[in-house]
Amino acid sequence: EEVPDTEMPAASKKMSSISSPVRAIIRLRRRYWVQKKSRLHLELPREKSPELVRARLLQRQLSLSRTGLYGPSMSFLNQSSFETSQYFTFDTSVEQYAMKKCKRKKNRRKSRIVLYPDKTKRYLPAEEKSKAKRCLFLLIVIIFFQILNAIENLDDNLQKYDLDGLEKTMHREVFGQKVAVESIMKLLKDYLATHIHNKPLVISLNGPTGVGKSHVGWLLAKHFRSVMDNDFVLQYFVMHHCPSGVDPLTCEIDLSKKISDMVTRAEIEEKIPVFILDEVELMSPVLLDTLSRFFEPNQTNEFLNAIYILISNIGAGEITKFVIQNASTELLHQHRGVEELLSIVQPVLMDAHPLWKSADIIPFVLLEKSHVINCFLEEMRREGLYPDQKHIESLVSQLSYYTTGDKQYSRMGCKQVVAKVNLL
Repeated sequence: EEVPDTEMPAASKKMSSISSPVRAIIRLRRRYWVQKKSRLHLELPREKSPELVRARLLQRQLSLSRTGLYGPSMSFLNQSSFETSQYFTFDTSVEQYAMKKCKRKKNRRKSRIVLYPDKTKRYLPAEEKSKAKRCLFLLIVIIFFQILNAIENLDDNLQKYDLDGLEKTMHREVFGQKVAVESIMKLLKDYLATHIHNKPLVISLNGPTGVGKSHVGWLLAKHFRSVMDNDFVLQYFVMHHCPSGVDPLTCEIDLSKKISDMVTRAEIEEKIPVFILDEVELMSPVLLDTLSRFFEPNQTNEFLNAIYILISNIGAGEITKFVIQNASTELLHQHRGVEELLSIVQPVLMDAHPLWKSADIIPFVLLEKSHVINCFLEEMRREGLYPDQKHIESLVSQLSYYTTGDKQYSRMGCKQVVAKVNLL
């Protein structure tokens, strides 16, 4: 069938109307790429022409040949090497640079940000049982049992020495020295709670005559002999063991030997020896120097585990004066008063000998008249005598006293009580 002529022009018009925009787009795209290549060509560094490179190398060769530094045999900058050598360059062609840049843009277009919805369910990770928790729990249990065992060991040490019984005995038989007894017991409990020490315990009992210092020493010796063997308690009386006619060096050797032997035996049996030294004010300087060496901390372990009780009346005048001046107040029965009294007595003891620097000083105060009455009652009970109150008051009135206000303090304490009771 023949196509009518009227249809052909319409079809050609339609194709021309469609192809004209396409051709325009292609034309614009080609122009865009041409401009882009020309722009890249301008941005890249220009390569040097080979003629210019050859001219510069020839100039360099001529300059080297003029100086004569290199001979013709050693010269490697000749014409043939310049013509045949190839040079490495970092410059790339325009087309390669454009292709790389195009690939980068495509990669950037492909990488898109992934967005998740806001309301999503989030689950916690499943908990796994850790073995470290079990180990930690086991470690805590072990530490707890170790602490419990240590506390039990401390209690065992205190029970071994029966310090509770000693405290009751001292409160019952020592009159008018409540603060001093409490201080002594506190020091003993702290020291005897363990067998490992860094220095020996040195307690100094200072005060006037008859206030109970020697009686406390006797009670301590009696108690520790009952809980330990007699070989671990030493009572040393200066007037008896080292009288005035004996050479001090002999006394020094004797005392040093006794202390050394006792601490050595005590260390073997894991016990703490007790040395009660009475009448220390009568000791010679040689004996005091010997004692001070035993009180030092830098010694072997057996000498660190020891208790020394020093009994003397050094500082008695200062204590008497302090008690009389503060009789109207309750300062003597408070720890604040004891600290104030210590600040007065301590310099006096330091002047006597430096060994008191390492000692815990416990002052014994004057006894009141009521305390002396208790001393008479206790002594009469001990002797098996009937304690007649009127008779006791007559005996008490025979003693001399310091009178301050409404209080009376015995000048000799209870020292004359035993002699008075023996005359009955």
